Amino acid sequence: MNRRPALLAVAALTTAAALSLSACGGGDGDSKGDDKIEGAGSQASEKPSPSASAAGDRADRPKVDMPKGVSNVFEGGATGDAKKDAVLDDNARNLDVIDVAITVGGKSSQKALKFYNKDKALIATASYIQGYYDDGKSYVGATRYYDRQVTLHGSDEASLTYCADATKTYPKDRKTGKVNRSIPASADDYTFFNERLKKNADGVWQSVDVLSETGAKKCM
Repeated sequence: MNRRPALLAVAALTTAAALSLSACGGGDGDSKGDDKIEGAGSQASEKPSPSASAAGDRADRPKVDMPKGVSNVFEGGATGDAKKDAVLDDNARNLDVIDVAITVGGKSSQKALKFYNKDKALIATASYIQGYYDDGKSYVGATRYYDRQVTLHGSDEASLTYCADATKTYPKDRKTGKVNRSIPASADDYTFFNERLKKNADGVWQSVDVLSETGAKKCM
């Protein structure tokens, strides 16, 4: 059993998954017609994070507060290339945003998800988050990201590959709050990601396409 299901390959998504961007989740009086994504957590605000000013651009990155008991560990330090480091930083922020949406729920991190994702990646991410809610599941624990490799394609496009280790995460029943810690680690807990990003006018590296491979031997 996979503790954390992999992000869906975009090629496998259906029209129904694309519609989840507007069909899922509850709105409020000041939604102003924005699309709703189920699980977009209130922990991700529109205020710039403490690290936003260090990015060297004009974007006000959303502040992301991970809930207690949930964390992401990103291995590897600075590459020495400012552009590659910027790609890695925005990718890490995006992964945090996605996990807040899964584990906290609510409405306001919808904007944070759209801040870091667009096109096929936004559709895939929305479907991935919705899957947790459809199953009545969340998770606790730490996810490890490693072997993060950036390739730049000109000044505003990049590809990024990385591995995820979910062996230290545990499924949580969203209704009862019960955590299942009895699941043994397996090959399915290791996932390989291949992501394409583009830098927008504000200098944010947004994910535009992402594929994943569960049980990837290259990550074990």
